[in-house]
Amino acid sequence: MAFFFGSFGVHRFYLGQVGMGIGMIFLFSAGWRMFGWPVAAIIGVIDAIVFLSMDQKEFDKKYNKKFFNTGDPDYERKREMERERYKNMRRTRPERPDFDRKRPEPQKTTNRRQTQRQKIAAVSPFKASGIKKFKEYEYEGAIKDFEKVLEVNPRDVAVHFNIACAYSLMENAEKAFDHLDKAVSYGFSDFDRIRTHDALAFIRVQKEFETFEQNKFQLPQQRLEAPKEDLLSTPAITSGDLLEQLNKLGELRKKGLLTEDEFTVQKKKLLAEK
Repeated sequence: MAFFFGSFGVHRFYLGQVGMGIGMIFLFSAGWRMFGWPVAAIIGVIDAIVFLSMDQKEFDKKYNKKFFNTGDPDYERKREMERERYKNMRRTRPERPDFDRKRPEPQKTTNRRQTQRQKIAAVSPFKASGIKKFKEYEYEGAIKDFEKVLEVNPRDVAVHFNIACAYSLMENAEKAFDHLDKAVSYGFSDFDRIRTHDALAFIRVQKEFETFEQNKFQLPQQRLEAPKEDLLSTPAITSGDLLEQLNKLGELRKKGLLTEDEFTVQKKKLLAEK
């Protein structure tokens, strides 16, 4: 570089001596008319001879300090001390066998919530097929698919609403009202949709709809005609052991002679008395 491009100071830029490189360029360009360029060329040749005659260690010591650190006479000794220090540190560091040992895989635990989610995911195709059948006017098939979803998730608001629409289109007002009541009980609150949905037009013309609407779209608690005798105070219930009495209460509830609330109240009374 010094031989061939020394006039431009290229070798000085290469060595990181930017100031000297700029000076060589200035000497070459500004002294063109005053024969400055031959002076710059001679300086380049001199630099080349100096570099070639210089010992390699001396050259590194002068120009390559940041790469070889040869300017520090204790450089090698310090490096050796660092190596020994690192070796001692590794000897005294405790072993970590856990890193090398294969850790056991965590046991797969299934709780009730995960199982429920899996069941809901399994019946999701029935919900999709029910909607498809509903749009294709296959209302009975849609209801069957929706009922399979309710077997897993009986509190599915959308499914109860869809079943109510299907029963309304089939002109089965009783079941349509029942599923609308369940949908509202489980959180359905879009009452304007009940008032305007085309599929629910049949139940809106029923005489029961006005009462149904006034009751916030829920059915009034209907009870079968109570028997003439007070079944809760008959000897069949009040006598005998506790298990027999609870079984009698369960039979009355199954027959529809007791509501769920009444069954719960009487059961608590029996348990409290015993």
